[in-house]
Amino acid sequence: MTAVTPPAAAKPVVDVAERLYRRRTLVNRIALVMSCMAALFGLVFLTWILWTTIAKGMAGINWALFTQITPPPMDAGGGLANALFGSLIMCLLAILIGTPLGIAAGTWLAEYSGARKIGTVIRFVNDILLSAPSIVLGLFVYTLFVAQMGGGFSAFAGGLALAFIVLPVVVRTTDEMLRLVPSQMREAALSLGIPQWKVIVQVLYRGASAGIVTGVILALARISGETAPLLFTAFGNQYWSTDIGAPMASVPVVMYQFAGSPYENWQTLAWAGALVLTTFVLLLSLAARAIILRNKISHD
Repeated sequence: MTAVTPPAAAKPVVDVAERLYRRRTLVNRIALVMSCMAALFGLVFLTWILWTTIAKGMAGINWALFTQITPPPMDAGGGLANALFGSLIMCLLAILIGTPLGIAAGTWLAEYSGARKIGTVIRFVNDILLSAPSIVLGLFVYTLFVAQMGGGFSAFAGGLALAFIVLPVVVRTTDEMLRLVPSQMREAALSLGIPQWKVIVQVLYRGASAGIVTGVILALARISGETAPLLFTAFGNQYWSTDIGAPMASVPVVMYQFAGSPYENWQTLAWAGALVLTTFVLLLSLAARAIILRNKISHD
């Protein structure tokens, strides 16, 4: 028997395929190496920032930080009690104002706007508001409420400015979560003669509750470190104040003021405030992840 030799034309085709394979392998390895280097580059700086924050912030962590108000210049001791209280009040005001409005707007977009152009326009405007610089929102509240309406610098104005940051986050989250609820749940409830508003409240909100709560938590984490809007609205206060109609201290503003000062005690308090804020945001992020994971496990 004689051996069958492959056609001569098949050899160039095999060579071309081999060259293409080697080229793709080389490009893949280069892309993989560059991706790993970029990730390593980001992790190095992230570790550096966290280590610096912890190393310098731990020097100011003590009981006085949470029980004493901000000190005057050249005065030893002091804390951030008034700033922590002010941040808590303004964040709560922002959540109380922005969350109901955001859930209502997101519900309308998901359940009532349908395929109408008005829904598309509102989603587009909401995305713009979602990415708008916070200082622009602070200037808007300053112009509309503080300057024109005579509201003055106050904790309420600060909470209102932060609410404009919360609003688009909650709107987007509510809209997306409600649209992820299976349509069969709507159809089954409506077929029983249940009004649509009751279907939304008793059926859809239950199915989307984990995602909506996660969105609210992430919005709270975002506003907790905002400085620019509060400079134009709440302004700040060196003393303890519980009046939401008056200027009130906040941790980000105190950090901004103290970090650039020549006083070592103020700088230590600024680093301690940064560490407290970082820990708070980390805990909120972990809580959001836990809610998402628990909801995923329950559905599986």
